[in-house]
Amino acid sequence: MSEATPLDLVVKNVRVVRPNRQSVELLDLGIRDGKYARIEPNIAARDAKEVHDGRRLLGFPGLTDAHMHAGIYAPLDQDAVTESKAAIMGGVTSMLTYMRTGQYYLNQGGPYARFYPEVLRLSAGNYWADYGYHLAPIQSSHIDEMELLATQLGAPSFKIFMFYGGYGLHGQAGKDAQRRFLMLDNDEDSYDLAHFEFIMRGATRVMEQHPDLAPYVSVSLHCEVAEILNAYTKIVQKDPSLSGLRAYSAARPPHSEGLAIWIAAYLAYETNCLNINLLHLSSRKAIEAALMMQQIFPHIDFRREVTVGHLLLDYDSPAGPLAKVNPPIRAREDVEALWEAVLEGKVSWIVSDHACCSHELKVDSARQDDIWLAKSGFGGTEYLLSGVLSEGCKRGMSYNHMAELLCWTPAQRFGLLTKGDIAVGYDADLVLVDPDESFVVRAAESPSGQGYTPFEGIELTGRVKTTFLRGERAYDNGAFVGQPRGQYLSRPTR
Repeated sequence: MSEATPLDLVVKNVRVVRPNRQSVELLDLGIRDGKYARIEPNIAARDAKEVHDGRRLLGFPGLTDAHMHAGIYAPLDQDAVTESKAAIMGGVTSMLTYMRTGQYYLNQGGPYARFYPEVLRLSAGNYWADYGYHLAPIQSSHIDEMELLATQLGAPSFKIFMFYGGYGLHGQAGKDAQRRFLMLDNDEDSYDLAHFEFIMRGATRVMEQHPDLAPYVSVSLHCEVAEILNAYTKIVQKDPSLSGLRAYSAARPPHSEGLAIWIAAYLAYETNCLNINLLHLSSRKAIEAALMMQQIFPHIDFRREVTVGHLLLDYDSPAGPLAKVNPPIRAREDVEALWEAVLEGKVSWIVSDHACCSHELKVDSARQDDIWLAKSGFGGTEYLLSGVLSEGCKRGMSYNHMAELLCWTPAQRFGLLTKGDIAVGYDADLVLVDPDESFVVRAAESPSGQGYTPFEGIELTGRVKTTFLRGERAYDNGAFVGQPRGQYLSRPTR
């Protein structure tokens, strides 16, 4: 494209925050055909069809929220609208959301060849942000479909929920109840360590047979051991001194995470599965276990994820059961251990683990304070950037480091090769943020269908003012602009 061709838009006077840099520069951003075309000081207004004044706000790349759960508690087509609006409000322009067969989501079993096209049909035209999916091979036949999903349907990232075989999503559950929950087709299927091994072997086969795709094929693990959860839940439920979030944390103790990480790491070694993502590490023990595994198996590319919820909340939060999530919200000392790991560069990315669960579903109507009856998971993508910006600045975290963890690293890991940076040729996803504007979190101000937030009443400093998706405003000063125009991210993108 000739330099003489007019720009569609120039965003002037932006303090540009880029990953892998040491400073913030005041620049103008020229956009053409949805991509950055010129990045330099003082682009003339006459060079563009439209001008937007950035007012010296911080300009982050659009965030990649690499861990979300659209459609888990509400119909997918409905959740896609409301929860992607929450994402755009918070500066998230790329959503990667987990999806699986079984109860919740589409409440269907069977092959992904039939299931996943329905997921894409329900998604089309509803997302305000660009979107993609990670998929969980639940039954043994799904392992044979991993190549199809990775090579033809643009979904090369897979997930294992390590506790699902012997423990319920929200609490204890018998073996028969778990089989019904997973909707296993074959009586011989079992969601256990052997199945996890075979998933990793399936991922390794895809990597070996498709070397160009190999960097973007990965296995993510929710690391908790069902046997530990079952045993400790029985103990904790008999202890009258424990209640609420403290009880839930004690029932799913940090060493359950640590043990699961050791198991996952050895399986990765055994199967030569080289790209492993350890999800939502919630405790010092989990971080330490993950770092030990990296030392023991240096040839495996382990990535370590934490969530904004585990960085902002501890188990004394007044949110109580509204903050129930797996793994649990932990003690303040664990929160600070996570921040220590973030600041020392030991965390690969930060996500929301957004799972919108309406109040009537979240808690039992007659026993709203009962942690054991509450559902697991809550939303928070709209507070991802503001939460990290607010608390990170207090701890001396640089803006550039934030951009690496929120934008660049997850985009690169999961094959979003035109996302995560402000650079010529990249998608013009841009978030303008006022780092000095403070606000108090109020659920009523969010478009999410959840209707509450465990972050209610928390004061954050750093408010998203404008979000651009591929060069067009999607959110501006409290208002949504236009219509949903999110595109499916068939990965790797080019």
